[in-house]
Formats: sequence, C-alpha cells, structure tokens
Amino acid sequence: MTRPRYTVTVSALAAALATSALSVSLTQAQAQSSASPRIAQLPRSADQVVECEILVVGGGLAGTATAYESLLMGHTVCMTELTDWVGGQLTSQGTTALDESREQRNRLFYARGYNELRQRVERKYGELNPGNCWVSLACFMPADANAILMEMLAEAQARGGGELKWFPHTVVKDLSLNAQGDHIEEVIAIQHGPAPGTPPLNTDFLSEIIADAYTYADSDRLSKQIIQFVPAGIVAKRAAGEVDERVDWYVVEATETGEMVALSGVPYELGLDPRSPLNPSSPVTERDPYCTQGFTYTFAMEHTAEPQTFDVPDFYSIYEPYYSWEQERNFLQTAEDHFDFVFTYRRLWNAHPRASETNIFRMPVMGVGDISMQNWTWGNDYRPGTSRDNLILTHGQLQASGQLEPGGWMGGLRTDTLRRGEENAIGFFYWLTTGTTDSQIDDRFKEPDPYHRYLKGFDAPMNTAHGLSKYPYIREGRRIIGRPSPGYERGFMISEIDFSWNDFGSEFYQENLDSRMYTTMRRFLAGLYTLDTFMPGADPDDFHIRGRSRIYPDSVGIAQYAIDFHPCMKEYPHEKPGNIERPGVRQAHGQAYPAQIPLRAMIPQRIDNMLVASKSIAASYSAAAAYRVHSFEWSVGAAAAHTIDFALRQGVLPYEMVLDPSRQNPMLEGLRAELEGSGNPVQFPDTSIFNEDWTDWKPW
Repeated sequence: MTRPRYTVTVSALAAALATSALSVSLTQAQAQSSASPRIAQLPRSADQVVECEILVVGGGLAGTATAYESLLMGHTVCMTELTDWVGGQLTSQGTTALDESREQRNRLFYARGYNELRQRVERKYGELNPGNCWVSLACFMPADANAILMEMLAEAQARGGGELKWFPHTVVKDLSLNAQGDHIEEVIAIQHGPAPGTPPLNTDFLSEIIADAYTYADSDRLSKQIIQFVPAGIVAKRAAGEVDERVDWYVVEATETGEMVALSGVPYELGLDPRSPLNPSSPVTERDPYCTQGFTYTFAMEHTAEPQTFDVPDFYSIYEPYYSWEQERNFLQTAEDHFDFVFTYRRLWNAHPRASETNIFRMPVMGVGDISMQNWTWGNDYRPGTSRDNLILTHGQLQASGQLEPGGWMGGLRTDTLRRGEENAIGFFYWLTTGTTDSQIDDRFKEPDPYHRYLKGFDAPMNTAHGLSKYPYIREGRRIIGRPSPGYERGFMISEIDFSWNDFGSEFYQENLDSRMYTTMRRFLAGLYTLDTFMPGADPDDFHIRGRSRIYPDSVGIAQYAIDFHPCMKEYPHEKPGNIERPGVRQAHGQAYPAQIPLRAMIPQRIDNMLVASKSIAASYSAAAAYRVHSFEWSVGAAAAHTIDFALRQGVLPYEMVLDPSRQNPMLEGLRAELEGSGNPVQFPDTSIFNEDWTDWKPW
C-alpha cells in the first residue's frame, strides 16, 4: 500500500469531517440548562463539615482507583459510598469474575493499581482463579476483593503521605455552585446507620431502604448525619474573611449511574442514541432514553451433596416466563450439562480442585462445596426498557418528581424497578433448582436440580442477610456530553466507529443508512486517507478503512473489551410472557480494537472542577457497552487522579489542556508523561496512525 499523497494535519481532518458529521443532539443539553446557580438548602446545620482536596463521590472501582493514586501523591481525599464496600462491580455488585480482553491480559498491560490488585489476589489464593470459572482467568470472593482494596488504600496513604476520609453508607443529597455556576463550592451528603434497637445494615433489600437513605430526617430504621464537604482550608479562609475567586478542589463523579451528572445540571444523554455516521448500528432514528442496558442483582449458591428443599417465592409465577438457559449449544446434551455450564461460568470457589475438571464433552463440572455467582442474561438480568419501568430516571422524569429541586434528590432511580430486579433474581435461583420451563429453548433441557443451597447471611459471599449483592451490577448510567472541540461542535463523545472491529461495509449498513450517512460513516473510517474521500466522484465503497481504533492526542488511559450488550426488553413489563429483546440493539455487538480514554470524555460542560471517572464518561450507547469493565474503571480513575494533581500544581483547569487537542499543548504532554511515568499507560504498544496491524489484539 502506498503512502498518502497529502500532508494531512489533524485540524484539517477535523474541519473537513465536521462539515458532514451528525453530532450529538442539543435537545437534552438545552433542557438541562439552569437559569441560575444551584444553592443547597439544608433543613438544619450540618453535623460535620469535612475538608478535602478531592471529593470522590462513589466508591466503585473508578472511585477507588482515583483515591489510590491521589493518596500516593499526598492528597487529602474524601470518598463516599452508598454501601460499606469499596470496589463496586468487583465487590458490592458481586461480579468478581474479571472481564478482560485476551491479549491485554496476556501482556498484563494495565494501570499499575489494577495489576497490583491482580497480584494480591494471586498471593492470597496461590492462584488468580480459585473458582476455576471459565468466563475469565480470575474468579474469587467479593469480600476478599474488598479487603484487598482497603489494604491497598491504607498502604497508599502511608506511602504517599495522603489522607483518606472514608464515608460508607453515605449518599450525596445536594450541592452548591459559585455565582458564575461553573464551580462546585460544597457538596451535602447524608450518612446513615441503623436506628437504635434495629438490625444491622445489609439486612434490608436495597429497594426497602434507598428512599430512607436519601431523606434528611431520622426514621424508625435509620439514624442520619448531615455532612458538608468543602474545599481544604476553606473554613479558616472564611473565618479570616478571605474569598477565593476560584475553588481549589475537585469533585470526581464515580457513582454507578451518574448522580453528580444529574445533580450538577451538566448536559448528558441516556439510552439509545439515534442512528448516525458515528453510531451507525443503532436500531432507532430518534433517541430512546428508556432503553438502557440491563442491571443484575447477583447472588451466590453452593453445590451440595444432599438435596435441599425450597419454598416457592410468592412472586415466582410473575417472573417464571422469563427464565431460560438462553440458547441450545451443540455440546450441551442434557439438562445436567446446562446446569454445569451455567454454574461453572462464574464459579468463585472450587472446593476440591480435581485433576479432571471436564466431562466427556470437555465441559466443566461442579463439585460439592463449589460456590458460583450468578450473572445470567435470561436469568437474574433485569432489563426494563419503557417509560413505565426504566431504572435510571431521565431528566424529564427527575424534573416531574421534584428531584432536581434543592433538597429533592432521591438517588434518581425507580424504586419499584429495583424491587422487581430483586424479586427476579431470587426467582431465578428457584427456577435453577426447581423449575421445568424454558422461555428460549426446548423444555427438555430443564429439569429440577435441588442439590444447591442459596447463600445468605453476613458470613456469605455477598455479606447480606438476604443473599443478594449489596447493589445491582450497573452496566450503563447517565453519559455526559463533552465540551465542543474541533469536529465535535455540539459536544465531544466517544462513538462506535472510533474503535469497533465491525464490518462497516456489510449489507446492513448499505441497506439501513442513506447515501449521505453511509458516505460520512466510511469517511470517518478512512484514517490517513480521509482527504481522498473528498475527491470528485469518489465511491464510498472504495474508501480505505483503517484497521485500528481512533487515536486521541489527549488520551490519558486505556480500555479494551468487546462491545457487549445486555439489551432492554421490547415491551412492558420485562417479565411479560413472550417478551423479546429490543430488536436491533445487538447489531453493534462484537469485537473491538484496543481503545483510549480521551481527557475530553471526562470533562463535563459548564462545571470546571468536576471530572467524570466512571461509566458516565462522554460515550455513546454502543461505546459505553465496551467502556464499562473492571480494568477500564481503574484506568479512568487513575487518569482522573493524575489530571487533578497536575491541575492543582500547575494552576490550570483540565478543560484548558484540551481546548484544541489537534494542536500540541505542553501541559497536556506533561500530564501524559506523568501518567506513563507512574505506570498508568495512556496508549497501547505500537499505537501509531501508521500501524494498522492489530490482529493480535482481538479481545476474544
């Protein structure tokens, strides 16, 4: 292949593409704009005023990584979390089967903290996969993961000289902005504990307690403390009559659903994006904010030597029409094969490792004492997709319920849908052990298997009295719309075609995209040959297609996983007999190139001292389906920590480093160098616009 005939600059390509790109709609952004700065209103004086350099809202993996790196750099970090475990999907959500891409795992090419986490797991068990699960090379117990992460944070604090102020069982309730509305000045939170004479926390289902947790007043169940988070040193400055022009602290959005995104009023999107040249696989032509990826309450079960007895749940008949082994596989010959297949899929503990772990069909088999975590699409996944049952409330729904008013925030979730997800998960265990129906394949593959025990209690894997995970595994939250930049005049977002390995010349795209959209899509994929695509008479089917992901000059982290969907269901309710997945959502499902985390994706519009370090980065629905796994969360959290540290030291705001990413910026290059130097990669090996040989990097 010959080299391009043109000397092409990034800014020239961006300008050319901007003329034909279909960018993010402004409708949602305009609807979310506020006329005046938000001022929190407390019903009484705060019980605590806590100073921080960095406030991390959400203790999931992204939040933990932010705190870990910040502590190593000597900062004072406050971290809030609804549950009492750090680690999010790895711990409180129960998904301790690491979602990793093959080659990235083979090379151990991860952020340093993620590598350390894996090493500590291996040291504890003597191996990385004590469960001998087959979905991953790393399956282990959630409580152990929480303990390891807490050890890492404590050691980071000691080594770096930072200070961690940890607030479990704490939710954010409100915030105040400065007069210009571009800085968060304070954040109000509520920490809860059991009321005197009541059972310990983690006894109730989340749906039973979540509304109470977001309410200021004490209740019969919960005692509350109001906490006011403010910038470090501000109390003394205020007492001395000093007023800062700019707030020198940062708030990191690391919640599972993007709570700070909604509360701060920054533009965001939710659900299915309209089909466009950037997201050509979308099944809809207009945004559908109600169809988000399914959420899952995980649980653990133990294989027993003796049959167990089970009481049928009162609600079982409601959810029974949904459950299935999912699909018939040619090597699964019997009902027993199917159970082995599902049980060992995410087995967290292998009680008696055996020389032979497979049956005659080379299938993994379960043994007495083995413990499995269940996370199954046509099982305990709950996948609502309509305005009547969507879990994450839209901007309009939040306005209608008063949650966007000062003091009105209640978490932004539909409590009844949480309850249904809990019931659906409990019913799935009963179906596994007792059920005889199957909604997707022949019933002959489903027979009762009572040799299992549902694990619940505070000494059980999920550390809850009811046995479900403390919080559901969330695959998708509110996704910010980044700030305008060259080529993204309406706001930056990572898109499907930026890193998908899909065949964008297939019949689907030729038949479902009009000629202009198809040409623009192919033009975005042309890489170095983009200007060739503007030549008179150029045929889009002849356009060169790059064999790599898009390279961002402002990349501050890495991510690779397949674009993996758990689509919403077509009709209400989720469990309706005969219901099907929303057609077309899986069109984008499949392989993905090694990708990057651009700093622009972490910077919201309008608020200058907030960074997003979670699944709420600026990404389309399809992109978010890959940018949601364990190693990504760690990498984006590390990027947030180093960006904040750099910004505080240099007296610069993060957005100032990416005003025009196409032009060399010494500050941005300095940040990237510091990340690389600390063991937090900003790009994969051999990343170059000239390197299109990524064959070895297929995630599966």
